[in-house]
Amino acid sequence: MKEGIHPDYHPVVFVDASADFELVTRSTKTSDETRDIDGVEHFVLRVEISSASHPFFTGQQRFIDTAGRVEKFQRKYQKFYKTDDAAEPEAPAKPEAESSDES
Repeated sequence: MKEGIHPDYHPVVFVDASADFELVTRSTKTSDETRDIDGVEHFVLRVEISSASHPFFTGQQRFIDTAGRVEKFQRKYQKFYKTDDAAEPEAPAKPEAESSDES
């Protein structure tokens, strides 16, 4: 590694107060607040959301089809489906092969 081109790398603790969660790691970010953890001074960085409080990671996220995506897709590609209630797509017409009779 070249000397003098890399940023300073410090021990930090990311604190998510909404979930009472702390993540101890290292980062180039610093703050004015510090905390002593196992005899090592860590910079305290407060975050609003983390994996402990994000709905995707906690399993509380719900997907609701409010835009009618399925119906929109069906309307868009309706021309490829038969008019009766069969849900099989029509096969595209194949061009007839020209017969080459060499006599």
